[in-house]
Amino acid sequence: MSAATSPSLRARPAGRAQPGLEHLVRPGQPLPRPGDPLRIAYLCYRGNPHVGGQGVYTRHLTREMAELGHEVEVFSGPPFSVVDEPVRHTGVRSMDLYPRNNPFRTPWPFEFRGGVDLAEWLYMCSAGFPEPWAFSVRVRAMLQQRVGDFHLIHDNQCLGSGLLGMLDDGWPLVHTLHHPITVDRDLDLAHPHHQRPWKQYTLKRWYGFLHMQMKVARALPRHLTVSQNSKRDIIAQMGVPPEKLHVVHVGVDQRQFRPLPHVQRVPGRLMTTASSDVPLKGLTYLIDALAKVRVERPDAHLVVIGRPRHRSAIPKQIERLGLEGAIEFVSGVSDERIVELYNEAEVAVIPSLYEGFSLPAIEAMCSGTPLVATSGGALPEVAGTSGDTAMLCRPADPDSLAAAILRMLGDAELRAKIGEAGRHRVLDRFTWKRCAEGTIEHYYLELEAHAKRRHDAGMV
Repeated sequence: MSAATSPSLRARPAGRAQPGLEHLVRPGQPLPRPGDPLRIAYLCYRGNPHVGGQGVYTRHLTREMAELGHEVEVFSGPPFSVVDEPVRHTGVRSMDLYPRNNPFRTPWPFEFRGGVDLAEWLYMCSAGFPEPWAFSVRVRAMLQQRVGDFHLIHDNQCLGSGLLGMLDDGWPLVHTLHHPITVDRDLDLAHPHHQRPWKQYTLKRWYGFLHMQMKVARALPRHLTVSQNSKRDIIAQMGVPPEKLHVVHVGVDQRQFRPLPHVQRVPGRLMTTASSDVPLKGLTYLIDALAKVRVERPDAHLVVIGRPRHRSAIPKQIERLGLEGAIEFVSGVSDERIVELYNEAEVAVIPSLYEGFSLPAIEAMCSGTPLVATSGGALPEVAGTSGDTAMLCRPADPDSLAAAILRMLGDAELRAKIGEAGRHRVLDRFTWKRCAEGTIEHYYLELEAHAKRRHDAGMV
């Protein structure tokens, strides 16, 4: 079955109010006005703050919204979000089918509690990815018991069909769409290691959830996205109307990511973040580039924040290139240690083939570490002018990447100039407080638009 055709994954048409929930928007209840405190139900179907940008986005955005005086409760599935007080967290149970130490696991019989659990497991068994759908269905049921607790819902790139049910239930809803996952799918399918017929088939099955997500995305009333580049690609690849998309840049924690004068740069050290070992992130091209760099700079070595995924081709590539002692994978370290690692590196590298924004880029820049990045996706929009605030190179091109790294490693004055200019660029443009203020502004706009739609439909 697929997300497009399975009855269990198909949402009901939007617009039909559900019995018993007509009081969600209560007659006579005053509409919150700009400046009034809001109560926000924030949804994150996979919330780990240390693996992937969505968990980082969730933690910092919700904290800043709370500091602005709003009440935020995060609903997340495993791996669960980490939130900062006074933000509240409510876990949403799942079958947890993809734990790092046992992906695609078979649950014990006692774990099944109903039809959603069974459908989630069966869909995984058919090579699909059911988490967004299952999370959206479960959290919708939870929110049906919380009517009156929240002014609106903010979903973070779940796009499960349960969101259409939430619209049916009368909830005002804002959604963050970081970038079109169609890009991930196309790059995965085009990867040289993925050309066998069976691999192509299983990848297409895995990305079957995109049919559901594109349908849901086109139906939702208001999306936030993180860059102009992402906005263009979402319009082109997902068919979301331009008037529904609004750019609110993400930020960086300037209190955390900062230069550490007491930490010495390690000669020849490169650093990159590969929280998800997938073709999109371009780690294989960086490893190829490192082998080229070491011909001229034998001291060049790489620290990777993250670790290879199950059955990754990365370890064999490292062995083939004779780089066993030149690459170190680091995971499970504290936030402060990550900042120290940025400060120990002479150069930070973002080798991605595509980025909707790139939190690691602005974290490195805010730490004062000079950045080499590709021109994939929104990276030029984020990193700025090549040779000024970063050094840009072509994506999927180890020769171009190696040349940029060698130029940076060989010129201490250039590194100092780019490191300082990059930090100033981030401090001027990308802060979590500014991100929170922009997000809240769209909450008020959507609440007003939602009330008008209901009034025009004769529902209030």
